[in-house]
Order: sequence, then C-alpha cells, then structure tokens
Amino acid sequence: MEEELNYVTVTFKTKGNSAHEKPNDMEAIYDEVKTWEKNVLDADPAIPEKEKKAQRYTLLHLVAVALGILCFILMSTFIAVRIHFNTVMSEQHREGNNLMAQILQLRTEMTDFERRGEELTRERDQLNWTLGVIMEYQDLPKMTDCDCVVSCPTVCKPCLDGWVLFHSNCYLFTSGEYSYYWKTWQDSRSDCQHMRADLVEFINNHTQYYDDENHGYWIGLRKTGTWTWVDGRNLTVTFWKPQQDGCKGTCVLNQQKADPPANWCGKSCSMKNRWICETRALIKQD
Repeated sequence: MEEELNYVTVTFKTKGNSAHEKPNDMEAIYDEVKTWEKNVLDADPAIPEKEKKAQRYTLLHLVAVALGILCFILMSTFIAVRIHFNTVMSEQHREGNNLMAQILQLRTEMTDFERRGEELTRERDQLNWTLGVIMEYQDLPKMTDCDCVVSCPTVCKPCLDGWVLFHSNCYLFTSGEYSYYWKTWQDSRSDCQHMRADLVEFINNHTQYYDDENHGYWIGLRKTGTWTWVDGRNLTVTFWKPQQDGCKGTCVLNQQKADPPANWCGKSCSMKNRWICETRALIKQD
C-alpha cells in the first residue's frame, strides 16, 4: 500500500519589507505531513470486495478456532472431573457396602452371642436346680435310679421310669388292680417318702376311676386340728365336693368320679386306696 504525501509551502515575512518585495533572508521550510486513512480498506477502492470479505472471514475463523479450543479444554476438564467424581463415589459406595456387611456380620454375631448367653443361663439354672434337688437327699441317687449307665454321656433323666413329668415335678400314680396293693394314708405317704417323694398336694390329670365311687387317690392333706399339707403349710384354697355325704374323715382323697376340680373328699385315714407321689424333677423344665 502506497503512502499519500502532501507538500505544504510556508512563507515567513521579515520586518520592514513589503509584500511585493522579495526578501533575501526568506527561508522556505517544507514539512512533510503524513496523513493516514482510518479505514484503508474502505478508502481505497482499488482493493477488491472479495479480498475484504476474505480478511474478515479469516479473523472470524481465528475467533472460532479459539472458542473451539476453549470449549475443548472446558469439556476435557468437565469429563476429567466427572470421572474423578464417579471414581470417588464408587470407592465410597464400595466402602459403604463393606461397612454395611461388617455391621450385619456384627449384628449376627451379637445375636448368636445373645442366644448362646440365654442357653448358658438356662443351663446354669438347670444345674442349680439339679444341685438343689441332689442336696435334699441324704444319700446321692444311684446311676440306675437316674436311668443312666456308666457310659451315659449326658445327665440323668428328669424322672424315674414310670413317673410323669409335669412343670418340673415328677408324679407317680399307683395302679394296683386289687385291694392287696392299696394302702392307708400313712402307708401311702411312707411309700412315697421311701422313693424320696411325698403325697401330692393337688393334681387332676392321670387319675382313674376304679372299684367304686368311694375310692380315690390319697393326696398330702389331712386334718390335725386344722387342715394342713404334708409340708406344714396351712390350707388356703379348697376343692371340696359340693355334696359331702360320706366325706367325714380327716385324710383327703382325690376322687375321679367327681367333677374336677371339686373332687376332694375326707375319708378315714385307715381306708385303703391308691395314692399319688410327687417329687421335684432332677432337671428343671422351662
């Protein structure tokens, strides 16, 4: 592009000379002034329009490329951050699952410990019960009394053979068919005591009607001034038959013919009947 040059002539007059005189000492000073167009492209019609547009497009392309690079950098940064975030979340999720698994395992172990603790508590109570029963004996029961043999790996049975277990107590219901096997109230109690038991205090199950309605099963209740149980306790709850005809004795029978639980009848202590023995089981039942 060529520059436009303008030449300006400046004339200075000396003092005392007229306009028509040509001064000798006049100095002509020529200054070169350069004037630039603000917009060369618009001022110079010689530049083609296509070239102008091409230059504008080149500038736009540079701006577009710069923006594209910036977008690429931003997108790459976003993807990297997202990948890092997902990785961190995955690790936390995995750690959370591991922690949850450990908590569940601990809960399971705690439940097992609690269950085992309850089992040990029951075993302790049973052993204390068994020890208390054994301490009541003057002599320890024989192994045959416990229905065990020398090689028996477990504890003895709660009750002897022929006895019925009910609520941690053992009951023997005598079943002699003939009067020869029946006993008076005192002989019945002595038989029970010989087997480390005593006459039952109260029971309705497993009794049978036999011979006639006057007979029954001796229980551990008699009148010695007042009605008293064999362990010395006074009578507080009664189950007498509604009709006391023939029930005038001082020893009590449990008569199955009567409607339970009102089936007590006082009979002569010398009368012979079946009887029921009661003792604590060797092993406590829950």
